Amino acid sequence: KHDCGGSAGVLGGFQAAVQLGLPKKITLVLGIAENAIGPKAVRNDDILDMYSGKTVEINNTDAEGRLVLADCVAHATKHIDGLDVLLDMATLTGAQLICTGKKHAGILANTEAIEKRIFDCGLSSGDLVYPMLYCPELLKPEFASKVADMKNSVKDRGNAQSSCAGHFIESHLDPSYEGEFVHVDMAGPDTKNEMATGYGPPLILSLLGAPGFEP
Repeated sequence: KHDCGGSAGVLGGFQAAVQLGLPKKITLVLGIAENAIGPKAVRNDDILDMYSGKTVEINNTDAEGRLVLADCVAHATKHIDGLDVLLDMATLTGAQLICTGKKHAGILANTEAIEKRIFDCGLSSGDLVYPMLYCPELLKPEFASKVADMKNSVKDRGNAQSSCAGHFIESHLDPSYEGEFVHVDMAGPDTKNEMATGYGPPLILSLLGAPGFEP
């Protein structure tokens, strides 16, 4: 109902784009994983070897979704030819509701152009978004680890926590990737009255310039 909202949103957008026959080259990567306690579950102080080649020290087992997303973006930027825009969508942080509220998803974008483009797509589609702080040079130290390349959660929850989470994912982009990146944290608008809202597909269709959804 909730934690799969990001995958559901991009899957719905992808399916609609295919059915509409949009003349765009799009690739969907889904991070689908069981989230359950068991003998192979991640534990605090574990160190993971990520697909990007970087290592992550686990200091918060509830910050698990970003680990899957990090491998997804690493795979996409390493293996998808001609990739120029990479968008990830997830119900990533409860802090997003503090940052941009229950109606607007928070977006973290690596260029002013893609930030404005997604913002305009939100207005035209009704899947509202609002920019979050983008400042990797000041926020990435929140993940500093003495035994790995980074930790998976911040040391200070009062320091732009939702932006930090987006930067964690961004840290795993392949070094060769030169395109635009936008992270959509939609924990707030994804759910209303304990039910999914259907947030996501209209935003994707607007980004792709689908008829009736153009900014």
